[in-house]
Amino acid sequence: MKKILLILTLLYSSSSIMAEQTLTFGIVPQQSASKLARLWIPIFTYINEQSGLKIRFATAPDIPTFEKRLAAGEYDIAYMNPYHYVVYHDKTGYKALNKARDKHIKGIIVVAKNSSITKLKDLDNTTLAFPSPAAFAASILTRSDLKEHDVNFTPKYVSSHDSVYRTVAKGIYPGGGGIVRTLNNLEPEIRDQLKILWKTKGYTPHAIAVHPRMSKADADKLQQALSGMEQHKTGKGLLTGIKIKGFENAVNTDWDDVRKLQLKQLKDI
Repeated sequence: MKKILLILTLLYSSSSIMAEQTLTFGIVPQQSASKLARLWIPIFTYINEQSGLKIRFATAPDIPTFEKRLAAGEYDIAYMNPYHYVVYHDKTGYKALNKARDKHIKGIIVVAKNSSITKLKDLDNTTLAFPSPAAFAASILTRSDLKEHDVNFTPKYVSSHDSVYRTVAKGIYPGGGGIVRTLNNLEPEIRDQLKILWKTKGYTPHAIAVHPRMSKADADKLQQALSGMEQHKTGKGLLTGIKIKGFENAVNTDWDDVRKLQLKQLKDI
C-alpha cells in the first residue's frame, strides 16, 4: 500500500509540474527588446488568463540570433516572419497556429521626409540600411525590387527595423527597408522625419507557430485564445498596440506563396 501511495504521489507531482510548465514565446526582434516586451507581455498575460497556460516573453538581441534559436528549437512558441516559418517548419518542425487577419505583409523603402529622393533610381550607387539578410519583407523583398529596377546599392545590416528608421532619419543612410507595421509603431518624433518611397508586393504575414514538443491540447488552447482576442474589449485593445486587427487560424499551406519564391538564404543555418 505504501508503495502504491508513493507511486501515486510521484505521478501526481509529475502531472502538476507538467501542468504548470512555463512556455517560452519568442518574438522576432524587429524592434528593441524593451519595446517588444512593453507591447507583448500584456498580450501574454491576457492569453494566460484566457487559456490557463503559462507563457513567458522571450526575444533575441538581433534577427540572426533569433534564427539560430529557431533552428535549435529553443522557443516553444514563436512569432516569426513568413520566410522564417517556411524554413523552420521544414528544419525544426514548427507548426503554424495563427496569422494576422486581413493582412498581407509588404516591404517598404523609407527615406528622409526632407530628402530630394523621389524614385528608386535616385538610390543608385548608395549604401542602404536593412535589418538583416533574411528579414523577409524589409530586406529580401525590398532588395529584390531594387535589383529589378537596376538600382546598384551596398546593403548595411543594422540588426532591427527601428535601427533602420533611426539611421535614415539621422541621415546616416539615404534609405532603408522596413514594413508599415513597425514604422507605425515607431516614436512619432522619428516617424515624422520619414516618408515611404516604395512598397513591394504583398505576401502571407508572420506566423505564430509552435514547436512539435508542445502538446496538441496546449496548442489548441493557445490558438483559441489568440483567435478570440478581437472579440473581447481588452484583447482588442491589446491588438491595437501591435497594429493587428485580429488573429485568425492558419495552416501550413497558407505560406505556399512564399515557398514559390524558392529563397535559399537560410538553408545552411
